[in-house]
Amino acid sequence: MIARLTGIVAESGFSGCVLDVHGVGYEVAIPVSTFEKLPQPGGEARLFIHTQVREDAIQLFGFATVEEKNLFRQLLNVSGIGGKLALSVLSAMPVQNFCAAVQSSDVKSLSRIPGIGKRTAERLVVELKDKVTSTGAASVFASPGENAPATAVGDAALALEQLGFKRDAIDKVLKALASELPPAEQSTENLLRQAIIRLKF
Repeated sequence: MIARLTGIVAESGFSGCVLDVHGVGYEVAIPVSTFEKLPQPGGEARLFIHTQVREDAIQLFGFATVEEKNLFRQLLNVSGIGGKLALSVLSAMPVQNFCAAVQSSDVKSLSRIPGIGKRTAERLVVELKDKVTSTGAASVFASPGENAPATAVGDAALALEQLGFKRDAIDKVLKALASELPPAEQSTENLLRQAIIRLKF
């Protein structure tokens, strides 16, 4: 099984990337939190890999940190949670926040994650409450740079369009968030999470 890959980023997007390792291009599914940490195409990156083998396919899931990979694997053990939904969880909520929500039985916060309804949120609490501490809940998100806000808004808008939200609604929500949040909190990842929550309800 592939456990880790280090190579050159050939292509990257909010939900996946292609990593060139000695001339072999590996297509890897990733959460938004990992996308935020990838260098521009041409730069070198290291991803922690979970390899999923099925009868008809082999799929690679990549993560910027061991904590994300461990949480992803814990999520796969929950009934009804597959790879795509597990990535959605990691894209919508930082590892430490997810762990805190599970440990405090915060079903309301968990049910705001796209694809996670109240019943699934309750299942996450029941099945993971005694396990999430083993994933490690240290902060894994870098602070945005000085010029991050303007670029972050554009990147968040693009990602939301790719997720199927309408442009008018996206612009309205992002404009509100840009005026409410201090610049230090206007990373693409945070804007995307906050916008998804508002657009979903």
